[in-house]
Amino acid sequence: MTLRRLIALLFMLSWCGPALAEGLVQAPLSIPARFPDGSSATLEAMLLRPDGPGPYPIAIISHGTPRDPAERAQMTPLRYLPEAREFARRGWATVAVMRRGYGGSDGPYSETTGACNNPDYLHSARQSAEDLRQAVRHVATQPYADPGRVIAVGVSAGGLASIALSADPPPGLKAAISFAGGRGSIADNEVCREERLVAAFGTLGRSSRVPTLWIYAENDLFFGPDLARRLWEAFTHEGGRGEFIAAPPNGKDGHSFFSAAIAEWTPMVDGFLAQNGLVPRKTPIALSLPALPPPPELSAANRAKFPAYVAAGGNKAFAVSPDGAYGWKSGLRSLDAAQEGALETCAKHTRQSCRIAYLNDRPAGADMAATPMEGAPGTRVRLEPPSELSDANRPKFSAYLEAAGRKAFAVSRDGAFGWKSGMANEDAARRGALDNCAKYTRHTCYVVIVDDRPLR
Repeated sequence: MTLRRLIALLFMLSWCGPALAEGLVQAPLSIPARFPDGSSATLEAMLLRPDGPGPYPIAIISHGTPRDPAERAQMTPLRYLPEAREFARRGWATVAVMRRGYGGSDGPYSETTGACNNPDYLHSARQSAEDLRQAVRHVATQPYADPGRVIAVGVSAGGLASIALSADPPPGLKAAISFAGGRGSIADNEVCREERLVAAFGTLGRSSRVPTLWIYAENDLFFGPDLARRLWEAFTHEGGRGEFIAAPPNGKDGHSFFSAAIAEWTPMVDGFLAQNGLVPRKTPIALSLPALPPPPELSAANRAKFPAYVAAGGNKAFAVSPDGAYGWKSGLRSLDAAQEGALETCAKHTRQSCRIAYLNDRPAGADMAATPMEGAPGTRVRLEPPSELSDANRPKFSAYLEAAGRKAFAVSRDGAFGWKSGMANEDAARRGALDNCAKYTRHTCYVVIVDDRPLR
């Protein structure tokens, strides 16, 4: 078993089986894929579908490509849970799939376009589309799926992949939806050889005959409004069937419209699907999300933003500081990574210490105790020093174990640490530990133990 597949397996085992919304079922998938060149791979994916025997039509969601290649390994299907949920609520068996070389999917990365001065966008698009084809092929064999009704939905490079799939469609593909579709953005408003990307979309339009929907926010910094129109015009000029929607500006960069503006794009998608006879159910399944109160430090304006955290996928954390600054991360490989990322984001907006307010959908420290070990009543569970500690610092951990009162222990990835004991409450212990740790490192510190309770 490859290391990537082992990581994917451990990630899947950490998922919860119960539905995240009323009437929906969520499950991890490992998709076996065999490609035309004879190679094979296992693709990491997430399934979200209505709770029932089906069969349900299939929606395949395809992700984008980060500008920094190092970020590909950290991507997860959980990142697209809110978007997938909207299609599942509407009656689709929705699969968010990681293509080769991303997240827990096997490699190698197969979508390279080559040098910026000579990119081959068409090759890259077809490689990406082949991964989507493999996902459709597998899901179509499942008892809950209707193989005769399939749509491809993608964002950025995944949008290009979905359009490419429409140009060489698998059986049952009825439509494709592209959010901010494209490739080759190396900086804001800078794309490698734009004319090559336009030509690639034109080539795809020659054989694509299923209806497609193209949505670009007017302030997209990857593919601006002029380029977006040129891409669509090249596709339709060659015979492709495409509806173009110029969505209003969203945030600082409209390229995130798919994830940041769900309430704005769902009516657009609903209208497109209705026009093409692709409405599995008359009314969406009602959502049932946790009723989490916003942290009290948040301002009234920022409390209104807290529901986005509640709706986000698992492996998430929310951090806040006493002056109301905050940061959160979701859909990461582990809860530790989410906690570290939330603290880093929060720290960018304040000079005060940030604390973790929520881990997933529970207040930090609530019901987070490790499962009791079997043995005689009163047996104490021995805590190991955090793995980040150096050999020299590991013996010092015993002082923390012997300390009394409310206490917490924090570390950073470079081995710095700090702890505080005898505090009035957990929050004070956490803040003290983080403050002490921060004195010895430039990296972000994160709490790993509260009292004698490990948080990981």
